[in-house]
Amino acid sequence: MSALEHQYVEGAPDEPVLLLLHGTGGGPDDLVPLARRLSPDSALLAPAGPVSENGAARWFRRLAEGVFDHEDVVFRANQLADFVVASRAEYGFGDRRLVAVGFSNGANIAAAVTLLRPDAVREAALFAAMSPLPEPPRHELTGTRVFLSNGEHDPMAPLASAEALVRDLRERSADVVAHRHPGGHQVTGDGLASAAEWLDGGRGEQSTRT
Repeated sequence: MSALEHQYVEGAPDEPVLLLLHGTGGGPDDLVPLARRLSPDSALLAPAGPVSENGAARWFRRLAEGVFDHEDVVFRANQLADFVVASRAEYGFGDRRLVAVGFSNGANIAAAVTLLRPDAVREAALFAAMSPLPEPPRHELTGTRVFLSNGEHDPMAPLASAEALVRDLRERSADVVAHRHPGGHQVTGDGLASAAEWLDGGRGEQSTRT
């Protein structure tokens, strides 16, 4: 099994498995309350970011605030994707629906995996995400569903970068819902409610895994 520290919590077999991806400096427990609001009975797979930035756990290196090490983004996205594929066998997910749920840096790595490895992640709910790669590969993403919630005044994930991510996904035929709120780098109650509605709307659409 891919060596990422993680926690796994069993859930109802008819509910999606939620892959929880924390923000910078966080840990596997951070998004559990959020996940329970999205899908109370889901199984939870929560790995820890493998990169340390001055002691703060992250999913990939950055060269400066908002400047990503794109080579490391690709490497770490594949590492996470391999972990997800291995976890399906390890925990018996089989072909069950899996949805990545990420905040900030966790949302960015989820976006990268969605763009790079559709074999691992076909659905993602992203909070305060920005574009992780300047020129993603042209993978066919028909059948991929992505929800994004971004603040109109987010200094850490500028709206222009979030819109670039939406464009990259839609150009590859992903189904994208873009939610906006008037705040900054945060998860809002309205954003959570919209994400829960989006998540519920995916029932029956992902019965066949690819």
